[in-house]
Amino acid sequence: MTFETTITVRYRDLDPMGHVNNAVYATYLETARTAFFREEVGIDLASADAALATLDIQFRAPIEHTGEVDVRIDVADVGDTSLTFAYELHADGELVAEAETVMVAMGPDGPVPLPDRVRAVAERHAAE
Repeated sequence: MTFETTITVRYRDLDPMGHVNNAVYATYLETARTAFFREEVGIDLASADAALATLDIQFRAPIEHTGEVDVRIDVADVGDTSLTFAYELHADGELVAEAETVMVAMGPDGPVPLPDRVRAVAERHAAE
């Protein structure tokens, strides 16, 4: 099952050439991931014991103005201690970026098994 959210492009997201700065795409992914955890899992990601382990973004087209970006998230893999998310970002109906992140559940001494609630939601999303 795909989770979708819409993010408003702010004027401050634009670089001097009028494009959304490449670093801002990571913020869009973070905003979408936070919405996923809040809306689907019922937890505030800011208070979760998790770390972003990897981030990979493939830029396909520039976002050249303010407006909205639609972000689609799929759970690509559920590991013992990690979740892999695949993303598509669309602006004006056009694919502007694809991305992948890996989140790792963390304890005081390093990675720990995913919490049951997180695993259940992630597996449901991955299966659909």
